[in-house]
Amino acid sequence: MRPLPLGVARCAYMDSHRYYLIIDDSGSVTQSLPPQYAPPGINSHRGELLQSPPLFSRIPGPMTQTVSQKIEPSAELVRSNVRAALAEDVGSGDITAALIAADSQATATVITREDGVLCGRAWVNAVFAELDPAVVIDWQARDGQAITAGESLFTLRGPARALLTGERAALNFLQLLSGTATTCRRYAQLVAGTGVKLLDTRKTIPGLRVAQKYAVTCGGCHNHRIGLFDAFLIKENHINACGSIAAAVKAARSHAPDMPVEVEVETLEELQQALAAACDRVMLDNFSLEQMATAVDLAGGRVELEASGNVTAATLRPIAKTGVNYISIGALTKDCKALDLSMRLQS
Repeated sequence: MRPLPLGVARCAYMDSHRYYLIIDDSGSVTQSLPPQYAPPGINSHRGELLQSPPLFSRIPGPMTQTVSQKIEPSAELVRSNVRAALAEDVGSGDITAALIAADSQATATVITREDGVLCGRAWVNAVFAELDPAVVIDWQARDGQAITAGESLFTLRGPARALLTGERAALNFLQLLSGTATTCRRYAQLVAGTGVKLLDTRKTIPGLRVAQKYAVTCGGCHNHRIGLFDAFLIKENHINACGSIAAAVKAARSHAPDMPVEVEVETLEELQQALAAACDRVMLDNFSLEQMATAVDLAGGRVELEASGNVTAATLRPIAKTGVNYISIGALTKDCKALDLSMRLQS
């Protein structure tokens, strides 16, 4: 993994970690690099090290540390998502929109063709702000709001060229994030009243992790760790490499004392080892319902328990009733269906 040969590097802060943003000559963020991949001799990249706002903020979740948090994307991250989308779609220019007179004005309405949960307003706003600040957007629904088929979501007024050029990019963000929020709302409703919290995973679309994790919260589910940098999740291969669960947890506490430590276990015996090692949370990988109930009794509230593996809509509520604290589900972001949206233009 290497930064681009040219560009301006800035420094952004994610929690206690310093991340470098590689920004090209147009001002677009092209890469986000953890400290070990920071460009050597940063001046050789025609840049200087500056502190920039964080890419997202975190609202504390049920843990005092960061395994479970709510993510709020920053305006800077939204802009970087949008600029990347417009760069691949518009390229050197929208040659079809150029057929329309430059001074032509229009109005457009975006509707949903199916029921769902809205998410993605910030990305839509940013698309049209990038193309033409003269575009005015009037929203009729907010992020997290239930919407019904045929409902108007927002109207646009402004230069016709900008409305048509931005249509696809804006709807791509809105349909994906609304689809993610809709899937999460459906799953959250299945466990209503049980007290369990449903968590997302890292199975997200590359480049849109924070966006999708934000959509997860709009749908009523919760965020797990963002990436590999903000929480330990010690799995089988890590345990084998370290020698034991106890050794892995000890190494984690030494390496980053302020980071939460979660251990994945596959048997009740491994659970006992994780409890003895005093980790913060234990992930129960592919446990049966009976094993989960036993694990809850063994833990006795000493650590939080997270169920994972082969979770479906049919098994969700029975798992919740075992008493685990969390259920992690890759399908919240991996298998979601985009919401069907449509834009109608009136010149």
